Amino acid sequence: MAFDSLSDKLAAVFKKLRSRGKLSESDVKTAMREVRLALLEADVNYKVAKDFTNSVTEKCIGENVMESLTAAQMVIKIVRDELTALMGSEQARLKTSNKIPTVIMMCGLQGSGKTTHSAKLAKLLKDKGHRPMLVACDIYRPAAIEQLKVVGKAVGTPVFEMGTEKPEKIAKKAVAHARDYGHDFVILDTAGRLHIDTELMDELKRINETVEIDNILLVLDSMVGQDAVNIAKSFNEILEIDGVILTKLDGDTRGGAALSVKAVTGKPIMFAGVGEKLDKLEEFHPDRMASRILGMGDVLSLIEKVETEIDQKEAERAAQRLAENKFDLNDLLEQFKQIKKMGSLKSIISMLPGMEKQVRDVDIDDRALLRTEAIITSMTKKERAKPDIINGQRRKRIAAGAGVSVEEVNKLMKQYEQMKKMFKQMNSKGGKRNLMRQMGNMGNMNMPGGFGF
Repeated sequence: MAFDSLSDKLAAVFKKLRSRGKLSESDVKTAMREVRLALLEADVNYKVAKDFTNSVTEKCIGENVMESLTAAQMVIKIVRDELTALMGSEQARLKTSNKIPTVIMMCGLQGSGKTTHSAKLAKLLKDKGHRPMLVACDIYRPAAIEQLKVVGKAVGTPVFEMGTEKPEKIAKKAVAHARDYGHDFVILDTAGRLHIDTELMDELKRINETVEIDNILLVLDSMVGQDAVNIAKSFNEILEIDGVILTKLDGDTRGGAALSVKAVTGKPIMFAGVGEKLDKLEEFHPDRMASRILGMGDVLSLIEKVETEIDQKEAERAAQRLAENKFDLNDLLEQFKQIKKMGSLKSIISMLPGMEKQVRDVDIDDRALLRTEAIITSMTKKERAKPDIINGQRRKRIAAGAGVSVEEVNKLMKQYEQMKKMFKQMNSKGGKRNLMRQMGNMGNMNMPGGFGF
């Protein structure tokens, strides 16, 4: 994940501050020198890093932080607030037109991921109840139109194309088509170049002059570091972009672009690409990203992920069966399927406060979920509904059917029994107290975490 190295370095700085109790002005300045170095190593723009640490130092000294008994915590809060401000303070949203459709023009260099992220954005809008339409304005790159059709079909969004007609003519016809057929968002996938040149910018300007564009979004590959910021600055000076989609924030990028682009261009990051799949585009929240950088987790995003991906009726049904002590292996299988929808176990756990660093270097094998599913689906309907009948002979048959060892089947059955016991205690006197103790025991089931995760 982006920012891992920066997070570690900042954590080390704050650990030193906590060990000192009250702080002197010298302590703060020393810490901020280390913070500045950490930011520069994360590929943050030099001026941005300098202004950031100067601002934090000024606030720490000016607010009498050093005399406080919780000085280190106050410094961390100031750093968090400044990081949030650096990335835009508040979440930036798309501007919507007062007449249908709202038009979004995607731009960027060749290879930045415009076509894929056009589809990702279409899916995000569709999931929110909109009716987007993709438009093929890249008439130069071989198979560009076909690629857009493929990703458009994958996200269930129609693609408008007119072959190799002039892009501005395609855009104009597409907007009229969208208006006639009730598409409230039009996403123009434009051509890119290997570098910024007059020909590229003239074409984008012609589209912008022909069609009323509501949002110009620049797609930037965060892996190119400070070059991404320079690209954003160049595009913004010529086109006046509205926001940025920063890709590959789930990779090994040092994160400098995310921390620099707003300060250098004045334009916010609106969305972040966090994976290759077409559902891996997230709205960018500066405050949540600041918390994650400082190891405070991102509980709000986790809650949103749960609300989006988890079937509420299924969750209520499972809760009812838990309350009635009727939870069987069919229910357990369904819960695993729900968890898989949310992404990798590592990404889910890392959103919890204090857990990102703990799980970063731990090998959490998502295939464990698949093995557990295989074990349960190798059982008969009767065995899933009445796990008590699963004796030694049946366990051998189940293990052979799932392609796992008998020990793994035994382990799953043991964990299931512990869960049943825990749920039963929840409904007994002193249940909550016993629940906490049981959860602590379950946390030792090969964690990270039970079921071989």
